[in-house]
Amino acid sequence: MAQTLNASNSGQIRLGDLTVNRIGLGTNRITDTEAAHGVLNSAVELGINFIDTADVYQKTQSEETIGNVLAPYPKDLVIASKGGMSLQDSSAINDPEYLRQAIVGSMKRLKSDRIDLYQLHRVDPAVPIEQTATVLRSFLDEGKTRNIGLSEVTVEQIERFRKIVPVASVQNQYNIIERKHEAVLDYCEREGIAFIPWYPIAKGKAELPALREIAERHGATPVQISIAWLLRRSPVMLPIPGTLSTEHLEANVAAAAIELSKEEFQELSSFGKR
Repeated sequence: MAQTLNASNSGQIRLGDLTVNRIGLGTNRITDTEAAHGVLNSAVELGINFIDTADVYQKTQSEETIGNVLAPYPKDLVIASKGGMSLQDSSAINDPEYLRQAIVGSMKRLKSDRIDLYQLHRVDPAVPIEQTATVLRSFLDEGKTRNIGLSEVTVEQIERFRKIVPVASVQNQYNIIERKHEAVLDYCEREGIAFIPWYPIAKGKAELPALREIAERHGATPVQISIAWLLRRSPVMLPIPGTLSTEHLEANVAAAAIELSKEEFQELSSFGKR
């Protein structure tokens, strides 16, 4: 029987005014297929109550599939989406009217009158941060979203946003090898901001002999050890590994129960590129 994710084996994390279990589901590959439907339904059954998407994922198909499969949503299921990036070439677009169209489109596709967590996908260097923050603040005030998050930002940028709008989460690239955002993670931990590492499983992970050895020691896979390391790294960490396989989904959930020793954690931490 597959292990179920819950507060006792994964811990929980605050996302603004929400609380979720500490392993979520990333959906950048989700489309309208039988396999994707199975993964989404299984995620809810396994206790995953945080699902992350974006309008650019599969050019809106991820959001559409989530809405079609899971809406109306279970009471404790938190759906996060992102906007502010071109559907054509993934360039940042923070034009106020574009952002307004983006959040309304996401609400429609997700079949929700309010998005639990709406994240700015990228900061547009052509638009002042204060202007973008004001637009995001208006989404809160108008009830279009319960919480605001940011993606791929620096500490300085987060602080500028926070002068205008509360920031519930930061979603930056981070994994056992790629750790250029250590300063951002440390800032989020100090400030009680959830840190959502995108691309949480590094390429080449199986090439690390120590990772394979530790995995064998725990009767686990290198992917599971990578997730366990993330959970150990910080109490504000919220990994969102994506998959189109129910088997892999179950394995990801089981990683929450793996307890790395201090020595194992330190050994794995030494591989990071800052």
